[in-house]
Amino acid sequence: MTTEVRVPTLGESVTEATVATWFKKPGDSVQADEMLCELETDKVTVEVPAPAAGTLADIVAQEGETVGVDALLANISEGDAGSDAAPAKKSEAKEEPKEEKPAAKSSGKSSGKSSGGGSGEQVDVMVPTLGESVSEATVSTWFKKVGDSVEADEMLCELETDKVSVEVPAPQAGTLTEILKNEGDTVEAGGKLAVMTTGEGGAAAPAKSDDSAEPAEAGEGAGGETSDKDVEDAPSAKKAMAEAGLSRDQVTGTGRDGRVMKEDVQKAVAAAQSSSSSQSSAEAPKAARAPSPAEDADREERVKMTRLRQTIARRLKDAQNTAAMLTTYNEVDMTETMALRKEYKELFEKKHGVRLGFMSFFTKACAHALKEVPEVNAEIDGTDIVYKNFVHMGIATGTPTGLVVPVIRDVDNMSFAEIEKAIAEKGKRARDGKLSMAEMQGGTFTISNGGVYGSLMSSPILNPPQSGILGMHKIQDRPMVVGGEIKIRPMMYLALSYDHRIVDGKGAVTFLVRVKEALEDPRRLLMDL
Repeated sequence: MTTEVRVPTLGESVTEATVATWFKKPGDSVQADEMLCELETDKVTVEVPAPAAGTLADIVAQEGETVGVDALLANISEGDAGSDAAPAKKSEAKEEPKEEKPAAKSSGKSSGKSSGGGSGEQVDVMVPTLGESVSEATVSTWFKKVGDSVEADEMLCELETDKVSVEVPAPQAGTLTEILKNEGDTVEAGGKLAVMTTGEGGAAAPAKSDDSAEPAEAGEGAGGETSDKDVEDAPSAKKAMAEAGLSRDQVTGTGRDGRVMKEDVQKAVAAAQSSSSSQSSAEAPKAARAPSPAEDADREERVKMTRLRQTIARRLKDAQNTAAMLTTYNEVDMTETMALRKEYKELFEKKHGVRLGFMSFFTKACAHALKEVPEVNAEIDGTDIVYKNFVHMGIATGTPTGLVVPVIRDVDNMSFAEIEKAIAEKGKRARDGKLSMAEMQGGTFTISNGGVYGSLMSSPILNPPQSGILGMHKIQDRPMVVGGEIKIRPMMYLALSYDHRIVDGKGAVTFLVRVKEALEDPRRLLMDL
């Protein structure tokens, strides 16, 4: 009898984890409730106990793989079987689901001879559902190549849509026999990406050499030194190596059994850049003549724009071409807001478990001002003006792949603590590339904080179909006249870009003044003034 080991409930709003460490290997005897492995989520570490006593037959999710709630981690063969019987149990546990899963997960399969000489079934790897109103994507990275053996649910490739990245898992365990769409190709939802071969033929295809070598290979996998081919690098590291153009042998892995982690790739990239700069400085005296255009071309790097960057470029240009865009400026004295934040930030964090930042003050101030100037919170639909009696606030967030705008819904009804928690959670998901399309749609107004990068003043571009966007900037001490005296004050420039087709200058100035007043005297927010 075989018992499945599955991912337990990970906590509220946590849907996936990474397999950090396996404490047992296939063939080991385990006791009920003995720790089998450890999972890591964004916040906590989760230990997975054995649901029954027996022998660990096989491990389905290897270290470094990302798994969802209730995903299959391993199989345990119950009974009196010891480690000597483990190989037979392992093969039985793997073969049973192979005959059942293709019918449920594959859309097109056919039985026949595989390239390895045994019988197997072909399973199509299809493009998954990409999200509402998203019909196509670009193949970003293949983590496997033709001939590689893969486990069920192991990541095969990553697709990139206009806003988010989508990982494509293997529908079955077997061998990747054909890649139909290469990196850079555009695919449609429901299209075919690759073909896999399952069954004995598919699994055995890449490993056949001679019978005498098999016991030695098995011994190495169970006990002795582990080769690079036996170690599965972290998926994030594979993606980082592909983006940096590094091969596996150029990176030194510091993870378990020499596994390459994302931090190892970053160190290798930094070392390569340092070496390149030092070499360039050493060769600088030799450059006596100006390089020719052909030599300049050899030193250029041409990289295709990602779909996200193409979408950002298109939407920003559309905003300029469509809206009658105008920007109005003001400045705000941040003295009172900074003093209030300093006084309560420790108590705030202790009670609510999140830091008190400036974004919650600005979000509250904007929501307050939008009620007085509703046209800034409206949009044009043909010849109609649609006024929004709610505030869905977009918070522009910079990520390694480009600018995204996650939306916090009904922010006008939220407390400071709820706003700060939502901003922190959305920002982390944005940087990790885990935002869904739904989380970036439906915004009515946007805030962009260029001050975190040191911007002193800028003119933000509208996020269509919205009619207003507020630009925050760097807080800088400047001499100001206060009560007839010159005093040093922490000042910030504010910029409101708006669609002049429906927002007049009076409305724009009134909006900025209300935001300024709320920040210079935060008590006005409490009194609804």
